[in-house]
Amino acid sequence: MAQSDVVTVGQYLTQRLQSAGVKHIFGVVGDYVLGLMDVLLDSSVELIYTCNELNAGYAADAYARLNGVGGLCVTYNVGGLSLVNAVAGAYAELVPLIVISGAPNSSQRQQKLLLHHTAGNYNLQLEIFEKITVAAVRLTSPSQAARQIDQTIAACLRHRRPVYIEIPSDLVNQPCPVTGERDLPEAPIIDIHALSEAVEEAVSLLEQSQHPVIIAGVELHRYGIADQLTNLLEQTGYPFATTLLGKSIISESHPQFIGSYAGAFSQEYVRQRVETADCILCLGAFMSDINLGGFTAQLPEERLINANSDKVKIKHHFYSPVYLPDFIAGLTAKLQKKKSDVLDIKPAIESLSKRFESQPEQKLTNARFYERITHFIDDDSIVIAETGDALIATVDLVLQGDSDYIGQALYTSIGFSVPACLGVALAVPNRRPIVFVGDGAFQMTCQELSTIIRHQLNPIIFLINNDGYTIERAIHEGSYNNIQPWKYHQLPQVFGNSWSCQVRTEGELEQALEQAKVNHNSVSFIEVHLARLDCSDGVKRLGKALSAMQGLSD
Repeated sequence: MAQSDVVTVGQYLTQRLQSAGVKHIFGVVGDYVLGLMDVLLDSSVELIYTCNELNAGYAADAYARLNGVGGLCVTYNVGGLSLVNAVAGAYAELVPLIVISGAPNSSQRQQKLLLHHTAGNYNLQLEIFEKITVAAVRLTSPSQAARQIDQTIAACLRHRRPVYIEIPSDLVNQPCPVTGERDLPEAPIIDIHALSEAVEEAVSLLEQSQHPVIIAGVELHRYGIADQLTNLLEQTGYPFATTLLGKSIISESHPQFIGSYAGAFSQEYVRQRVETADCILCLGAFMSDINLGGFTAQLPEERLINANSDKVKIKHHFYSPVYLPDFIAGLTAKLQKKKSDVLDIKPAIESLSKRFESQPEQKLTNARFYERITHFIDDDSIVIAETGDALIATVDLVLQGDSDYIGQALYTSIGFSVPACLGVALAVPNRRPIVFVGDGAFQMTCQELSTIIRHQLNPIIFLINNDGYTIERAIHEGSYNNIQPWKYHQLPQVFGNSWSCQVRTEGELEQALEQAKVNHNSVSFIEVHLARLDCSDGVKRLGKALSAMQGLSD
């Protein structure tokens, strides 16, 4: 290899990040990672310094959902362990993150010196990340570094889940021998006989059915196969709903989209259409409690075809390993189109035909606020819904055009949305994030608003002020659901250049929306005052379901 081709370990890692598609890396500085951050600064990758590591993780998670992969760079233990909750959420929801942590140099480790940021066990952080990633590695020598890096990043891209790379500080600037052979994401393992039988049984059931329906889930997005859903819909004419985690997989203005299905807190037509279907084709969905409306969903096994990334279950028959894209392609090739007049399709887009009539003096309510917002969202907006009432209340928003939706509907970590807004705005700078966050969740991660302002981003943030943890009140009331009331609309001014206001009536909301719409130069922050117990009907039903699951009494 020519001398000019020699790269250091840090440079090679940076190159591989760029090749994977990482354009921004989120993190917090620390002495064990200073050398690597210098290398990153010399590259085309942009370092985004956040207020803390947890927020960096949330930002990178949301960034990866839109960009296809995200990157993180933190220091040892105090940084990495602060990041754990965010990485666990990404692991749960199939989000590909490349987590990089600096570490003490190799000789210090060998001498077992008691160093700052250590807890007496140099393997502690690596062992923890092994539990919440699909691959975790400590770079051990320059000669092996390239192979270790390649294998780890390939695992991230193949499994669509986080990976962890720990790099001792003394390895960063050492020469990194490169063979030219790189590990690529492994092709999925497929049993062609199982695939053929799964397609045959599914086609037989669907062709015999009179009122089939498709439920589309998050794996269609994570594995980049939403186009296959579009082809299947065009071929069959079937109506389809999405789970909450799978919301906005394709445009919700599609004439066959009937709405989001989440058991008892679905709209009544959507619930009935799904639960009375004589055959339910479920593609890439997680059967989790929130996705299923606190397990209130009625999806009987005798009518269910449930296909996930690597397996298919039809009634009581299991087919594995079967790759989801191949299964969908097999269905598309063999299914016949059904007549629309027998499929009972009521397009969700029809809900927008009813004009919203503002009552200027009327005090705002939860229901009226979200009804108005449905008509406010642009065709290319990105809606970010915080865990809690915002997540449930936005399930029925109809997102047109290229609008996207982001919400943690499985892991449901409160505080996700504000740092997620940072990641979204950097991943797709030509589109405007619209955030819905409760007051309790905002108090957890509000400082990342300063990073959003620092980078001159212009999201619209709706702070829903209903005086505490409303979703927890719906599950079980107690003084622990109370929080210190803040003057939320004044806080953005503390952080920097921004526009903010507070609204209590429908007329004030209209004025605020008009101002936010034309304010393209800074954050628009609107504090929406609602009554303490004013929440969506879905949250009330979910609260009862979760209360029963937890064995709590009113």
